[in-house]
Amino acid sequence: MKKNIAIGFLGINLDSGRGPKRWERWRPSVDLCNQADLVIDRFELILDSKHLSIAQQVKADIELISPETKVVLNEVDIDNPWDLGEVYEALFDFANLYRFDTHKENYFLHITTGTHVAQICLFLLNEAHYLPGKILQLSPPKRSKAQSTGTVSIIDLDLSKYDAIADRFERERKSDTAFLKSGIQTRNAHFNALIDEIEHIAVRTQSPVLLMGPTGAGKSHLARRIYELKKRRRQIEGEFVEINCATLRGETAMSSLFGHKRGAYAGATKDRAGLLRIANKGMLFLDEIEELGPDEQAMILRALEEQKFYPVGGDAQVKSAFQLIAGTTADLVELVAAGKFREDLLARINMWSYELPGLKDRREDIAPNLDFELNKYSTANHRKMSFNKESRTAYLKFALSGEAKWTANFRDLTASVTRLCTFAEGSRIGLPSVEKEITRLKQTWRLSGDNHFDDILLGLMSQEKLETIDPFDRPALAHVIKVCKNSHSLSEAGRTLYAVSRQERKTKNDADRLKKYLTKFKLTWATLKSG
Repeated sequence: MKKNIAIGFLGINLDSGRGPKRWERWRPSVDLCNQADLVIDRFELILDSKHLSIAQQVKADIELISPETKVVLNEVDIDNPWDLGEVYEALFDFANLYRFDTHKENYFLHITTGTHVAQICLFLLNEAHYLPGKILQLSPPKRSKAQSTGTVSIIDLDLSKYDAIADRFERERKSDTAFLKSGIQTRNAHFNALIDEIEHIAVRTQSPVLLMGPTGAGKSHLARRIYELKKRRRQIEGEFVEINCATLRGETAMSSLFGHKRGAYAGATKDRAGLLRIANKGMLFLDEIEELGPDEQAMILRALEEQKFYPVGGDAQVKSAFQLIAGTTADLVELVAAGKFREDLLARINMWSYELPGLKDRREDIAPNLDFELNKYSTANHRKMSFNKESRTAYLKFALSGEAKWTANFRDLTASVTRLCTFAEGSRIGLPSVEKEITRLKQTWRLSGDNHFDDILLGLMSQEKLETIDPFDRPALAHVIKVCKNSHSLSEAGRTLYAVSRQERKTKNDADRLKKYLTKFKLTWATLKSG
């Protein structure tokens, strides 16, 4: 059988006593070794060397009433028993030097004696697994007589063994994850896994977080939800300060971020705090951080590392402790390679980095987000809005198809729902409204820069035919069509298109090459010229 080992502090008041009357007092360390149902084979008694005489008396009394118990006195030097750092360090050293053997011994941490600080340190070291075993608390007997013993309570801090607590933690974790997603029942596995990890680190770190992804993917919204989650957990007390770095231009950029002193430059008629100082004890969200200039990047890095900086025109540093969340649509690694972004700043903000997928990559989440946008509009406008079955089916069929580009991601969806609700008659969105909105969205995406190739091709073919052409072929075909329309003959167009490769060919029949290329897509020269 395993031996039972107790570890605890000497109680200089509770454990003290001399002469025969000491047996009439309740002394926890002695009483622990007098329990009928718990035999202590060894008692590791921790004490300050100043109280050695009390410890020796306790040792002798334990060995008298419990000969099977070996008492080991562990002397430590603690100048101030109420200094958490000092007590923790002493116990930490004890734990590091002690040779635990959990295969042969059971360990109990006796917290009945010692200061509250000592008890806290035992809890912390046990929870961190530096001191293994279970927490043991002894309560005094109802009658303070020698033949009476106290009551032993054993606390196991392995929370995984408590189903109710484990369930409570899991419910809380799911609640936090749902909070980050604004309660939307998202279905995309990759996005859900990403939010689970963000929830995990959000409440456990003050380090910078980097959110990547296309415009409209929800970086700003997620940053604010992280802030609100930490605020709800009372982990942050300052403000949420958001700035799009693309709006910072010229000499006012430094002033906006770091503040300035009166007279720092023309027009600086009074002191300005700056966004970093306003974010003190709160959170700063720098969207499009790649737009910061080299000087601003250097100052941000220093502010992150030292939590202090100089305002423009100031000769005294100001302090600001904030958590940074940075947003970007760019590839910062490529910008570092091009010399446009500081490598050391990227290293500082890249500890926790997450790329949010665009809406077109999360099409299974369109339906729940559609319901979310409807509810949001209804709440804001005090007007309950909904689709009828036919119109909802038509809208989702389009939204989930390849025709729906969602180039602005959730901004497109929000704007679309707002238009549908605004133009709806009454509180129901009908099929005619949906059909008009689909036409509007198609036109918007055709006119956008991201889809001008498709726009060129749709001038010559149907949407159905366009869908049969691979996306990587469309830009090339659109360029060929553009050159053909600007050329007087098939040969002239061929010479322009094959200007490089034709030099390596013995036979330079560019017109024939171009004709065969067009035939591949069932197009002819005449078709292109007629438009």
